[in-house]
Amino acid sequence: MKKIKVGIIFGGKSSEHEISIMSARNVFSALDPKKYEPLLIGISKNGKWYLQEDTDKFSSSATLMLQNLENEVRLVTKNDDTNLVSSINNFSSKIDVVFPVLHGTNGEDGTVQGLLKLAGVPFVGSGVLGSAIGMDKDVAKRLLRDAGILIAKFIVFRKGEEIDYAKVVKQLGLPMFVKPANNGSSIGISKVKNKSQFSQAIRDAFRFDRKILIEEAIKGREIECSVLGNGTPKASIPGEIITTHEFYDYEAKYFDKNGARTEIPAKLSSNTIKLIQETACRAFQVLNCEGMARVDFFVTKEGKVYVNEINTIPGFTNISMYPKLWEASGVSYSRLIDELIDLAIKRFEEEKKLQTTYA
Repeated sequence: MKKIKVGIIFGGKSSEHEISIMSARNVFSALDPKKYEPLLIGISKNGKWYLQEDTDKFSSSATLMLQNLENEVRLVTKNDDTNLVSSINNFSSKIDVVFPVLHGTNGEDGTVQGLLKLAGVPFVGSGVLGSAIGMDKDVAKRLLRDAGILIAKFIVFRKGEEIDYAKVVKQLGLPMFVKPANNGSSIGISKVKNKSQFSQAIRDAFRFDRKILIEEAIKGREIECSVLGNGTPKASIPGEIITTHEFYDYEAKYFDKNGARTEIPAKLSSNTIKLIQETACRAFQVLNCEGMARVDFFVTKEGKVYVNEINTIPGFTNISMYPKLWEASGVSYSRLIDELIDLAIKRFEEEKKLQTTYA
């Protein structure tokens, strides 16, 4: 059987560069070597693409950094094939499908998806629009709100606009959250309880984006649900994040062993589980997502279910909820990778049948 050549793209010009490398390592390890031939494509923080040739080193080092790599590569389209070509030797390999494991800006926001679409290669996950919407919390929340999906109240500010603390408190109350509009892994997010914290939080958020959100704090349990599919998505069982930190921040997510624990499945009533799963799939469709996404919720004591955000390239690290939730739902890690690649190829084949001329 001919192996499918899978280009795993990771790293990138993002504050989540290191997390992307950890995720890519797990995707690489989960690929069935009998079915797939992986091509490890690392994007450095200055935007250069390299072929990671030492696969043994990559598979054994979760914290491998992109440095001292010499085999710079580029994508070249020729005769309807997309090839990975080296600029310093005669290496050339066709790519059958790309698995982008790029978290955050310049990778999860539609930029790489647009490049891959122009190159004519199938890729895992949402397309240009779904990726861009999912990354921009402002746009995503407005679309969810217009679709009647419950979200927290929020205000948007852009760089240079006046932000009046008293007016914001009057609208949203305390505590509140300040977030960059376009970022992930809780980077640049602050929980604010007073005016001095507010000023610092604004500065921190604007370090990562030119647009920020200030959002009311919803008191509730943090629940996550994984979604898989294209036109007819399915949802996993929900899981709960229980953190010892002020909120589920970057440190708690990735580095503090005691920062958080997960409970899978989450202890919820059958009605609440059904509501979360239905809402996750609906949010996935409203935001034009495809392939995969993780939808994060708050569930209050009163039973209200709020969508917090959607993540179109969820983490694939050892502690990441997206694969763990599917595993608990009966879908193994390797089978999950199979399904995601299959969904990417099917979408690509369907799009090829669409007319591009009009007589």
